[in-house]
Amino acid sequence: MILDISQWWAGIDSGVEKMYWIIAFPATLIFLIQTVMTFIGGDVDADHDLDMHHDGDIDGAGFHVLTLKNLIAFFAIFSWTGIAMTQAGINPFITGFVALLAGIAMMLIMASLFYFMSRLTDSGTLNMNNAIGKVGTVYLTIAANKQKEGKIEIKIQSSLQTLNALTEDSEDIKAGSLVEVVDVINDNILIVKRKR
Repeated sequence: MILDISQWWAGIDSGVEKMYWIIAFPATLIFLIQTVMTFIGGDVDADHDLDMHHDGDIDGAGFHVLTLKNLIAFFAIFSWTGIAMTQAGINPFITGFVALLAGIAMMLIMASLFYFMSRLTDSGTLNMNNAIGKVGTVYLTIAANKQKEGKIEIKIQSSLQTLNALTEDSEDIKAGSLVEVVDVINDNILIVKRKR
């Protein structure tokens, strides 16, 4: 097998094609490892060292072009495009130019994919207004007529929260009672009523 590889390597006449092969092997191997690690949840990226942010980004997700993943994708596509065009007998200068364009296009595609995927993630910020209309359980008694805050447990944005609550009801709402959120004041206190 090693002899076959040696014969194959010796059979490549073009030094340019050999250069493409030298780049293709490690770039493709690392690209495949990165892809597998991405699917199983590992992280082999060092994006923070090479990031180039697009200033027009509003929420801070960033459009990262120069990252390790993107550079490896660039070299993998660049080298394989160069190999294919060299073997087709295309002029080396045209081959290099097209391979360069293909590599840059791959970098932009990868950057776009990661940018749009990052925008799909939840920001993690709790929006209290999402509680309006939801039903929760009183955790600490809520005094009548907004005299004293109590606490309720309620599911908001897919997570169970324990939040401060007041009521306008004329009677205290005891722990364990069901309540419905009718309003939010000061962006952090829920107004609730007893669920009948």
